[in-house]
This record gives sequence, C-alpha cells and structure tokens, in this order.
Amino acid sequence: MAQNKPTEGKGRGRPRAYDPQTALQQALGVFWNTGYSGASLDSIASAAGMNRPSLYAAFGDKHALYIKALDQYWATAHTAMQAALNDSSLTLEQALTGFYEGQLAIYFSGDGQPRGCFAIGTATTEAVEDPEIRNVLSQRLSQLDADLEARLQRAIDSGELTGDVDAAARAMLASSLLHSISIRARAGKSREELAGQARDAVKVICG
Repeated sequence: MAQNKPTEGKGRGRPRAYDPQTALQQALGVFWNTGYSGASLDSIASAAGMNRPSLYAAFGDKHALYIKALDQYWATAHTAMQAALNDSSLTLEQALTGFYEGQLAIYFSGDGQPRGCFAIGTATTEAVEDPEIRNVLSQRLSQLDADLEARLQRAIDSGELTGDVDAAARAMLASSLLHSISIRARAGKSREELAGQARDAVKVICG
C-alpha cells in the first residue's frame, strides 16, 4: 500500500497576516500623537490593523510595546544624525545644519502635524515614575551628546575650530538647541522658522 506523503509545510503554523515593522510604526504613531498614558491598546491595535491578542502576542504588553517603539524611533533618528555628522565632506557648520534639518524632517513627518521629537514629547513625562523608560531616555540622550562631542572634537583637531574650545560644552549647547526646537515644533512653530533659528544658532556654536 502506498504511504501517504506528509503534507508539505505541516507544523509551520499559519503565516502572519501583518508586517511587524509596519505594525510597530503604526503603534509608534499613536504613542506620538497621544502620549503613553493617552494611548489605549484598542487604539493601537486598530491603527496597526490587529486585534488585541495578536498585538500582545507580537509585542507584549503596552509598556513593552512602547519601549520597542522608542527604540524604533531612536534607530530612525540616529541614522539621520549619523548621515549628517559623519559626512567627512561637510564643514562643521554644514554638518550641524544638516543634522538639525534631518531632525526637523522627522518632527514634521506626521501628515502635516508638528509632533516634535517622539522621545522628548513622550518619554520625558513617563521617565519621572518609570525607571526603565528613564534609563532608556538617559542612554539615548547620552549617545546624542557623545555623537555631537565627537564631531566637534574632530573640528577642533582639524583646526576648523580655533581657540580654547570645550567640545563637551559645545555639544551640550548643540543638544539643548535640538530639544528646544523639538518643543517649539510641538508648540506650533513652523518648520521654516525653526530651520532659520537652527541656522543662526549653528553660527554661534561654530564661532
């Protein structure tokens, strides 16, 4: 008697009906618009095109999902930062100008709604009482300061910045400018106005 062949693909389970990265990006958008506390699992699931059990199975609870969204945002923002700061063909002024313009492009990416920085707009509120979010935010801000300091130090070493320049202090100034731009974007300032303010401030940082 002929043996029945096993069904091909048996045991593999049903294929996912969603793309995890797309679903995570949709969840990020909900958190970005409403904040962590204002985002419900129902609203996130609806935006991601998933039901709550599927959302939980894929990403964990709301807190775990938010941490993943925060990491996702940082990866996008950091890629844009590195593209500007690590371009050896740019002067310091050009690199910093590109750095701010790249972040502004992200801050104004919400269908015309100025949302500012996702981390500054949402994580700073939760960090007060949430040690994990506070730790993630602290690490990301420290990385930002380090990246800016490294670029400024290269400008000092090459002679582009002269005099008694403190790279760490200038990096803190550059970082603070970014946070200010983020808050002002969320408060309704136009992208053009903020880009102009950034260009003026860059001249001071490079002076």
